[in-house]
Amino acid sequence: MCGIVGFTGNKQAAPVLLDGLAKLEYRGYDSAGIAVRDGENETEVIKEKGKLRVLAEMTDNGKAVKGTCGIGHTRWATHGEPSAVNAHPHASDDGNVIAVHNGIIENFQEQREKLIKKGYAFHSQTDTEVAVKLIDYYYKKYSQLPIEAIARAMVRIRGSYALCVMFKDYPGEIYCARKDSPMIIGIADGESYVASDVPAILKYTRSVYYIGNMEIAKLEKGAVTFYNIDSEVIEKPLTEIKWDAESAEKGGYEHFMLKEIHEQPKVIRDTINSVVTDGRVHFDSVSLTDEEMQEIEQVYIVACGSAYHVGMDLQYVIEALTSLQVRVELASEFRYRKMTLHRKSIVIVISQSGETADTLAALREAKEQGIKTLGIVNVIGSSIAREADNVFYTLAGPEISVATTKAYSTQLVAGYLLALQFAKARNEIEEARYDALLAEINTIPEKVARILEDKERIQWFSNKLINVSDSFFIGRGIDYAIGMEGSLKLKEISYIHSEAYAAGELKHGPISLIENGTIVISVVTQTGLIEKTISNMVEVKSRGAKVMAVTTAGNYFLEDTAEFVCYVPKIESLFTGSLSVIPLQLLSYYVSIGKGYDVDKPRNLAKSVTVE
Repeated sequence: MCGIVGFTGNKQAAPVLLDGLAKLEYRGYDSAGIAVRDGENETEVIKEKGKLRVLAEMTDNGKAVKGTCGIGHTRWATHGEPSAVNAHPHASDDGNVIAVHNGIIENFQEQREKLIKKGYAFHSQTDTEVAVKLIDYYYKKYSQLPIEAIARAMVRIRGSYALCVMFKDYPGEIYCARKDSPMIIGIADGESYVASDVPAILKYTRSVYYIGNMEIAKLEKGAVTFYNIDSEVIEKPLTEIKWDAESAEKGGYEHFMLKEIHEQPKVIRDTINSVVTDGRVHFDSVSLTDEEMQEIEQVYIVACGSAYHVGMDLQYVIEALTSLQVRVELASEFRYRKMTLHRKSIVIVISQSGETADTLAALREAKEQGIKTLGIVNVIGSSIAREADNVFYTLAGPEISVATTKAYSTQLVAGYLLALQFAKARNEIEEARYDALLAEINTIPEKVARILEDKERIQWFSNKLINVSDSFFIGRGIDYAIGMEGSLKLKEISYIHSEAYAAGELKHGPISLIENGTIVISVVTQTGLIEKTISNMVEVKSRGAKVMAVTTAGNYFLEDTAEFVCYVPKIESLFTGSLSVIPLQLLSYYVSIGKGYDVDKPRNLAKSVTVE
């Protein structure tokens, strides 16, 4: 959610910090700040409420702040209102310790009261200020060694955090600590970087370390040393990020969201090719064997937001191809459910970042019960990737827009391939059917590209939705799952109230909300359910609704019921979700543009939800 950037090296730090923070704006924020130190001189702290451009103007794009070591932060408020006082960095009373923080400190009130009794004064409403002064307290009381002071504070802090700390007595050094909030450390010739996500430092280096839970790192110019909670030096492997810097840029598109929508044919193809060779799915890289698949009797899919909608779609696909029972769970609910998981089961967690707090907690709960786990993630080396028993990496590349598009699509195709291989491994599918389904999956990239070529019609229709206040999405089976994703897309970037319902549930309450002019968007691709869904469309139309339909090419009779029909290419009905979601992504994008909103950074939202 919040964004962290740190740098120590030979060039000026402030421009690097501002550039990195700009790359993290998609995470969502309400204020920003930097702290920069010039050798032995005092550290200069500049912070302000509002967009990053305010900070850039205050510092002449960083040129007015001198120093080669610094930390920066964009804040998404959890404790305390958005304000300059609550913005990071925060400092101890005498400026001895300065820090930025992502996460939530759950026992901050208790620690705050103790520190007040020790003579500390507090100026903000944040939990972060407690962490800063707790570190300062232990630094002065015991050892005057940064690592030991941070380790003592970590033991007493409950909650999640990624901390970057500078000490007055150690110019040119940055100290980092992590528990449950993501943070990466990069190195280049004579330079060291720290950030909460890859795009912030991708311009400068692709050689990174992943700092683990309850670990500490000391950054010096071009060198990093890692410590465990006992202050013992530990070794960490260096990882190369395969993404290139250009993939995190707009590349001529007006917005990242539009660019990422158009990247879907390529990234879907890349994800397919990562496990498909010579007409067969090979899960060597996933490390899930046919024998293990044969033993499984129950599948749990656990995720949040759009990834949860992927799970809803995959539930229909897996159950159609195998005898497996599938349950789809919201991670935020699953982690607090008091239930015993089936011993012969697998928990599949889905997360673009691999750091989603509730999803990560669900993964750990499954592992505590001794259940096999598999992560479908997009970020190599992320927490879920490291902790899951098996990992299926989607190859979406960096996704900058808050509203997911290409990560969603690669998660969906990864799930198709997983379902197909489950059926094959368990001898529940004939060879000819297997070949036919894999061939259909291979057509998805080209068919998505065809939909994108005809986006002008969707742009035209979107103008009719700009002034509506309510909308509804309906569908049955897989179409219902896609309707849920379409509804989320519309509400999160256009701020139009939108709900998705299984079409058969309309008469059980929701139809009372239909009135003249209400927009109802119907997804109609499942052959055996078309007539029933059309009946529901007629029901809402007769009550004054304006109906749009997304359907498969050839279903021209829908034009008798719907005011506007968008056609997607024909494909095996199990895989229609990969195509029918594309018009809904475009529709949401164009409505948001028409309303004049910030498509890539919608209000109150963050790309990666790393706190509960």
